[in-house]
Amino acid sequence: MRLLVTGGTGFVGSNVVKVAIERHAAQVTVTAHTWRPSGKEPFETVSVDITDSASLRKAVREARPDAIIHSAILNDFPLMYANRALAWDSYVTSTQTLVDAANEIDAKLVLVSTDWVFDGTQSAAAETTPPNPINLYGVLKVVGETIVTNAAANGAVARIAGVNGTHWLRADYVATQNPGMGHLAGAVVDALRDGRPFAVWQAPANMVATPSLASESAEMMLRIVERDLTGIFHCCGGETVDRMEFARAVARVFELDADLLSSGPADLSATGPAPIPIDTSLDATATSEALGYPLPDVDSLLARFRHEVEHGRLAPAA
Repeated sequence: MRLLVTGGTGFVGSNVVKVAIERHAAQVTVTAHTWRPSGKEPFETVSVDITDSASLRKAVREARPDAIIHSAILNDFPLMYANRALAWDSYVTSTQTLVDAANEIDAKLVLVSTDWVFDGTQSAAAETTPPNPINLYGVLKVVGETIVTNAAANGAVARIAGVNGTHWLRADYVATQNPGMGHLAGAVVDALRDGRPFAVWQAPANMVATPSLASESAEMMLRIVERDLTGIFHCCGGETVDRMEFARAVARVFELDADLLSSGPADLSATGPAPIPIDTSLDATATSEALGYPLPDVDSLLARFRHEVEHGRLAPAA
């Protein structure tokens, strides 16, 4: 299988690339903007600004992939609000370009989306629940989802949620708590292993979610590709928890001191003026059945993350 991964050098993208190569024997090409390869990577790299439609379409034509996984994002909330045109091109125009290019070469397209397409007032949103975003990021993702579901000849949407895990291409990556529940596990582990207290944020942060492990979300995406499925999928775990429950689960699974955990005010500087959905819990039952993938609970996901942290490699396939 030939796979093109946009944003393949980012956090989620690096997991898609690693799982695709190591578990699915894929030949992978990644798009990168500022990241530069060393020449030793087990994949091809093409330098592309995803807002440059001509260059993006050219990259697809030259790679001629069987499938495209579109994980690239503009990961800067204040900039998105300050420069709406850039945000639109980064999320919407890039998705339309990739849909057109995929249709041209008869390739499958999987758009990586988010639980933040929901407003945070409806628990256990299913794959068929109508979205209702409350911030610009969610709006842009919904528009992208709509383009894929309506215009892609062979398209799928993979929503992820509270994504934690390993960045496989950045040795300097440091997990920090943010208004979503992503990266929280790594931040807790780093603090508690150093014997430092850790304040788990209170509302108005995202307080309830259905956490994902990036490598397992990637596995689910690859199954969408290999089974040639279309539609909307929830590529997350199988257990919903609140923020403090999740932090305590991290301490338990990593055998760290949960007494160092406390509650504290949220720092929303990373999201600027964006409203935050409080409860973005997902129901992934239909996805589990379609992919033949038993949904792991939080402890199982964290055990697999611990394996990644301690061994520097993916956990064996479930």
